[in-house]
Amino acid sequence: MMIINDVKLAKELIKFPSITPIDSGVMKFLEKKLKKLGFKTKIIEFKEKNLKPVKNLYAKLGSKRPNFCFAGHLDVVPPGNIKNWSVNPFKPSIKNGHLIGRGANDMKSAIAAFVSAVSIFLSENKKFNGSISFLITGDEEGDAINGTKKVVEYLRKKKEKINFCLVGEPTNPNRLGEMMKIGRRGSLTGNLTITGLQGHVAYPDRANNPSTTIVTILNELKKIKFDKGTKNFQPTNLEVTKINIQNTADNVIPQLAEATFNIRFNNKHSSTSLKKKLNKIFQRISKKNKSKFKINYRVSGEAFLTKPNNTTLMIEKIIKKITNIKPKLSTTGGTSDARFIKKISPCLEFGLVGKTMHKVDEAVSLKDLKNLTKIYENILQNYFK
Repeated sequence: MMIINDVKLAKELIKFPSITPIDSGVMKFLEKKLKKLGFKTKIIEFKEKNLKPVKNLYAKLGSKRPNFCFAGHLDVVPPGNIKNWSVNPFKPSIKNGHLIGRGANDMKSAIAAFVSAVSIFLSENKKFNGSISFLITGDEEGDAINGTKKVVEYLRKKKEKINFCLVGEPTNPNRLGEMMKIGRRGSLTGNLTITGLQGHVAYPDRANNPSTTIVTILNELKKIKFDKGTKNFQPTNLEVTKINIQNTADNVIPQLAEATFNIRFNNKHSSTSLKKKLNKIFQRISKKNKSKFKINYRVSGEAFLTKPNNTTLMIEKIIKKITNIKPKLSTTGGTSDARFIKKISPCLEFGLVGKTMHKVDEAVSLKDLKNLTKIYENILQNYFK
C-alpha cells in the first residue's frame, strides 16, 4: 500500500486556485488519490438558481460498520492583493519551517493529513473491522447552500450511515493540541427596515422619522441579557453590524431606516424562539412610534453540542499524548459544516492552529502538519481496535 506524503499533497492541493465556489479541478485530483487507496468515490454536483454549481466528494473504503468519516472543504477565500504576499498564494513555498499558500491553514493541509493518515493506517491494517469515508465540499467558505448541507441530505436519502465524523477545521488558537470543538453556537442574522413618513426637518410634526424608531429598537436589543451562558457555551450575544439611512439631503427627514444585526446563540435558544422574542420588540416599539417594520431573518445554523463519549475521550487522550497538551472541549468561534453533519452523525472538530487563516501569507507549521497526521492516524488505529 502506497504511503501519501502529507506535505507533498498539501502543496499539490494548494496549487489549485479553488476560490469558493470555483473548483479548478481540485476535487477530481483528490478523487484520483483516494481511488488509488481503494476508495469508491462519487463527485456530487449541486446547482441552484443564480449560484454557481458546486462540486462535492463522498468517498468510502469498505462497507462494514462502524463508518468513521473525515470531513472538510477544498474551497478557499480570495487571496486579496497578491502583491502583499511573500509568495504567490497558489504556488506554495516552504519558509522557516512553514508551508505558505492560500488554504495552507484553512484547510487543505488538514485534508492532506487526513489522506496521509489513512494511507499509513491502511499499510498497517490490510483488514479492519469497519469503513472509512471522506465528505469533502467546495462550498464552505461561500454560501454553504450547495455543499455539505445538500451532501448530508443526499446521504440520508441513500441511507448511508456515518457513525462518527471528524471535521478538520483549524480549531487551535495558538498551539496544536489546545482545543477541540464539540459543538458550535447558532447564528441568526436579521435585516430590519423601519418605514416612517418623509418630510422637511423644519416641520417634524408633519413627518415621522424612522431613525428615531430604529435607534430605540437597537438600543433595546443591545440591552437584552439573553442568558448567562452554560457549562459548554458562552452567553448568547447580539451585535449590530450595519445601520443605513439612504438620505442625500440634510434638510429632509428620511422615509426609511435599515439595520442589520447578528446573534450568536447557545443551546438555551433556537432561532424560532429568538425570532418570537425579537418580533414582539419590533411590534411594540413600531406601534408606539406609529411606524411600520419589516424583518428578514437568515439562519446559518442552530446551536448544537456533541456530548463527550468514549470516542471523544479517546481522541482527547491521543492529542495529549502527541502534543503534551490536554485539549479544551470548546464551542467557541464561528459556524462550520459540523452544523449540518451533526444531523446524521456525532462529530467533533480538530485541526491546525488558526492564527493565519484568511490572512496574507497563510501558513502551516510543518511540525504541526506532521503531528496532525500522527494524531489522525492514531485515532484510526484506536477507533478500529
